[in-house]
Amino acid sequence: MRKNILFVIDSLECAGAEKSLVTLLSLLDYSKFKVDLMLFTHGKMLEEFVPQEVKILNPLEYTDFTLLNLKEAFLHSSRNLNFKMLSARLKYSIKIRMNKYNSAQEARIYWQNVSKVIRNNSKKYDIAISYGQGVPTFYVAEKVQSKKKFAWVNTSFRLNTKERDYQMFFYDKFNKIVTVSDSAQEIFLETFPNYIYKTEVIYDINNYEFIYNLSRSGKTFDDYFEGVRILTIGRLANEKGYDIALKACKKLKESGINFRWYVLGKGYLEDEILNYIKENGLADHFILLGVTPNPYPFIKNSDIYVQTSKFEGFGLAIAEARMLNIPVVTTRFDSVFNQITDGKNGLVVDMTGDAVCNGIIELINNVELRESIVNYLKNETKGNSEEINKFYQLIG
Repeated sequence: MRKNILFVIDSLECAGAEKSLVTLLSLLDYSKFKVDLMLFTHGKMLEEFVPQEVKILNPLEYTDFTLLNLKEAFLHSSRNLNFKMLSARLKYSIKIRMNKYNSAQEARIYWQNVSKVIRNNSKKYDIAISYGQGVPTFYVAEKVQSKKKFAWVNTSFRLNTKERDYQMFFYDKFNKIVTVSDSAQEIFLETFPNYIYKTEVIYDINNYEFIYNLSRSGKTFDDYFEGVRILTIGRLANEKGYDIALKACKKLKESGINFRWYVLGKGYLEDEILNYIKENGLADHFILLGVTPNPYPFIKNSDIYVQTSKFEGFGLAIAEARMLNIPVVTTRFDSVFNQITDGKNGLVVDMTGDAVCNGIIELINNVELRESIVNYLKNETKGNSEEINKFYQLIG
């Protein structure tokens, strides 16, 4: 008999954890598993890559309710003589606008105000997996009936005492906690040392054949630029270090390098980034491309991939650039050395604009170094789809 598995994730936006989940789903043996997938936000780009064997569950009633404008939400509540969802929505909206919060704080405030109007999942599962921190973890812990529960941690996870104490209540309900790199595990255990015996590492899964095939077709650069193409992929968010990237870009321009730095990503920093570009005359040098479900032709046609993150659980985009033999310049975030050996398959630099700029210039000007890195990349083992075996061992 096939096991029933539920995966829960915020959405299938085009980002690292989401791509990792889609890859994992593409490798599962569906003769052994029946899989449901629950999303808190629907209609994002990577949904088209979900295998047809996976059942994407209908949106939660509250998810649909949040898509109504306030007038529609009020009328809906009046017709049903039930104002609980409207009250929860307003309380969350008011609190979230009062201060700037990090992602852990936002998730807590959301769950504290909204969880009571989110119904329990009525199905009983053999295995339930929260494939991300925050709301997916809270939901699986409180709203799902399952014989076993597993929580994925796919970012560096340092919390203050208040957030640690709040989240511990939920993590206590899981059988295992999976981190996506050794350093992510180490950082998680700094906050939650009591979970040392129920954490393990399963790296974000990369399927080389899938990425290689996608890199050969689809949209890519169309500006006929003949200089050095630099690429960065990541949400337009503080943790991705776009302040560092913009300072590096400004210095590169001042150095006279003929380059364009392209970014695939969307996020709340977009207006701030665009203002910096305008104020510093970088419109021809730092170019926001939005998002695409298939970034691989862009990676394949880049000269250098740059990651300016301040922290990462794993750094999936770096792994993808490596698989397509593109030399990498990356900041020295916690988990970087799980992938990069400085001077061998990329350059690891300090977390400053100057250091990133100097690393890029080194790769451009030092032809021998660049060719050495590319040759090293060509001979690296491609992908890590064997990590699926760890997943099978985990779920039993």
